[in-house]
Amino acid sequence: MLTYILTILTFGGIYALLALGLNLMWGMAGMANLGILGYYAIGGYASALVTIHFGLPVVVGMLIGTVVAGALGAATCVGIVKLRDDYLAIATLGFAQVLALIAQNEIWLTNGTDGIGQIPRLAGSLHGEAFNIVYLAVCVVILAVTFLGMEVLRRSPFGRVLRAIREDQMVAATAGKHVFSFQMKALAVGGAVMGLAGAVYAHYIGFISPEIFQPQLLIYVFLALILGGKGNNWGAVAGAFFVVFIVEGTRFVGGLIPGLSAVQIGAIRQLIIGVGFIVVVQNWPRGVFPEPLKKYRQPDDLLPENSGAKE
Repeated sequence: MLTYILTILTFGGIYALLALGLNLMWGMAGMANLGILGYYAIGGYASALVTIHFGLPVVVGMLIGTVVAGALGAATCVGIVKLRDDYLAIATLGFAQVLALIAQNEIWLTNGTDGIGQIPRLAGSLHGEAFNIVYLAVCVVILAVTFLGMEVLRRSPFGRVLRAIREDQMVAATAGKHVFSFQMKALAVGGAVMGLAGAVYAHYIGFISPEIFQPQLLIYVFLALILGGKGNNWGAVAGAFFVVFIVEGTRFVGGLIPGLSAVQIGAIRQLIIGVGFIVVVQNWPRGVFPEPLKKYRQPDDLLPENSGAKE
């Protein structure tokens, strides 16, 4: 039972990293990116490949996976960032599907649908509960450092410009801000955080395959940010753990109601999950931890000399 709880907490941390990356892209910059699983997967695959084939330490592999995913995030900005709303969402979803096809068919690189196994694990000399405790501690440290970094960005002039771009790109451009540059940076940093989440996942499980592109995970990450509070890093983390707990908690429904088939248990689980999300949205439409609303004088507040002025 303790191992199961530690595993849930670890996956909560991984989901929280994904939600933090999405919060920067969508919650702060206003870019509805449905290609987040692409960054997640590329970070995991890159870290796995360099640690297996080049014998690099796991920490170095994680850093490389983070950098590769960040570079991919910046690359996706070219050509699609000028798209708006649903068009951007469709284009980024297509980007993730292309990566999924590459992972499935480039057997020489990814081993296809069989996946890559025997990935070096951090603290791999430990087993059972000891390994899970150590890895959870590592995950918490990574999450804490990432959270602090994202909070610094959110409170900085960079974060204020991203929110201005989210509200009205024309106003931000009129104030002299290079909108494309800020959007590229947001995609690069957000993609890097998601790539780090993929690397943490790969070295925790010790295996990675194209199944990492599950649409259900994409839905859960967006739900985590919506339920927690779009635009607020605290909300992203809280929403991620809430989604993991409610999804995993419903697994025990079968034991509470005897005589149900596996199909019926699955249906009841989905019903409980759906009702739980509806209740949260109805009572907290902006999320449990909504983004603090502030009024800015536009466009003067975006000028460099006024970026540190008090609101």
